[in-house]
Amino acid sequence: MIPFLNLKPGPDAADVRAAMERVVARGWFVLGPELEAFEDEFAAACGAAHAVGVGTGTDAIALAVRACGIGPGDEVITAPLSAAYSALAIMMAGARPVFADIDPVRLTLDPQSTAAAVTSRTRAILPVHLYGQPADMTGIMDVAGTHRLVVIEDCCQAHGATCNGRPVGSFGTAAAYSFYPTKNLAALGDGGAITTSDPAIAVRLKRLRNGGQTDRYHHSEFGMNSRLDEMQAAILRARLAWLPKWTAERRQLAKAYRTRLAGAIVTVPPECDPGHVYHLFPILSPERDALQARLKARGIETLIHYPVPIPRQPALASERPADCPAADRACDQVLSLPLHPGMAPSVVEEVASALHASAAAS
Repeated sequence: MIPFLNLKPGPDAADVRAAMERVVARGWFVLGPELEAFEDEFAAACGAAHAVGVGTGTDAIALAVRACGIGPGDEVITAPLSAAYSALAIMMAGARPVFADIDPVRLTLDPQSTAAAVTSRTRAILPVHLYGQPADMTGIMDVAGTHRLVVIEDCCQAHGATCNGRPVGSFGTAAAYSFYPTKNLAALGDGGAITTSDPAIAVRLKRLRNGGQTDRYHHSEFGMNSRLDEMQAAILRARLAWLPKWTAERRQLAKAYRTRLAGAIVTVPPECDPGHVYHLFPILSPERDALQARLKARGIETLIHYPVPIPRQPALASERPADCPAADRACDQVLSLPLHPGMAPSVVEEVASALHASAAAS
């Protein structure tokens, strides 16, 4: 079997174990020195002035939306091709997600479609840096500037990515990150963070994540209980040092895939920016389901990210979602191939050979 992913600590295992032992020995588990240190280190790594650790990536988006003053009656334009949590987080903040279609090549939010979706209720744009590929931030920031909209970046799949040489997350007012175990920078459990260079928003985020408290037992506004705990913060501190090496491995494996899949009867979405960090390596095929079955028969595990466009999810039916044909096509064709740090280059060869053989068999 060639598994899609391996979540066990590898070369970083000793660092992770030492971090966990440090937390246990200290006996401080929530809102302590590990979180404060991680927030400082992660902010620096992202090119931001502030980072605020929270419980999940979903909470990170919802809290960022709220901290920017967006809520009931407001609309936030976002992408239809993503995990549904990006849109659900907008709803958690009381706002309405509005879907603009994707660029069919880049597979991220299309600026022209975004501009067409702006209404008098639009307050923000939430682009998703999908699969590690930066969205077209030049185009999106132009739309935001024209209509005076807030930009909140969903960087949950794009730790360390850059767009035109600039870190993702640094374009908008705030950016949300997830540390779910499958992410490029992963906790051993759930976790998330928001980055911002606005000190007032950072202060409000720290209040909102802790029940709206200004100090112990004094709640000035409605908040959440969403705090990145000390254990996960310590693990993330240990792993943050490994992220550049892991990113380089992902890029090298992706380059090998691109070379070996030349001439295959699948479409490989282009690398639109060298800042791509390859959280996933998707391909497109109109025969996706049959192709996935043939790869499974050869012992190769693949996954679909994502089989249903967010606007077509029953949970979003009440939001009156618009049609997004490019996203519909992508969801019918997309298939993610195995790619992760520590994966042997020979796996790329085996997967590519299987794809070429599958094409010949069809």
